Amino acid sequence: MQLYRQHKVIKVIYKHISPAPDEMRKTEEQLAAEAAAQRKTDERYMRQAIAQAKKAMSLGEVPIGCVIVYEGKVIGRGYNRRNTDHTTLAHAEIRAIRKASRLIGDWRLEGCTLYCTLEPCPMCAGAIEQARIDRVVIGARSDKSGCAGTLLNIVANEKLMHQSEITFDILGDTCSALLREFFKDLRRRVKTQNRAKILPV
Repeated sequence: MQLYRQHKVIKVIYKHISPAPDEMRKTEEQLAAEAAAQRKTDERYMRQAIAQAKKAMSLGEVPIGCVIVYEGKVIGRGYNRRNTDHTTLAHAEIRAIRKASRLIGDWRLEGCTLYCTLEPCPMCAGAIEQARIDRVVIGARSDKSGCAGTLLNIVANEKLMHQSEITFDILGDTCSALLREFFKDLRRRVKTQNRAKILPV
């Protein structure tokens, strides 16, 4: 003898309950507060990167600076020393990455945020991708060699193994002003030198 058990199908209708306007407003306020707090943090570390850039400027180098932060601590600093060290590898980002990796004992810099005063060049963008840095915060864009989205996007290219989150324009005006000041002074010095060459002795 076979027994058949009847099963009742119970339909359950879930009614979507929209949050009250006060709750929505609270959420928006929280998001705005978090964004403001993040920007404040970004500006604090970008000022440290700018301080590094000024060190480069004092050496007559293009003023580019970089710091790398992990869990609220700066683990790598660097500034441009290409002419001083006579090597194209002495870019700010490369030097900061090398120091950070040496400090933590690992080439992987996952969980780190890199702050740079100028958008990374192809070489530095490639190093950032290879180091698997989570986030890149940039002061000024580079129309000449920017590889975080301006000319190319190596930093967050979906075809590559790693993509970093990118934030632009943190103290960008300050970073740009520093570069303008440097190149204005450089042109003035070159002009003075050229004039001295053509003046009779």
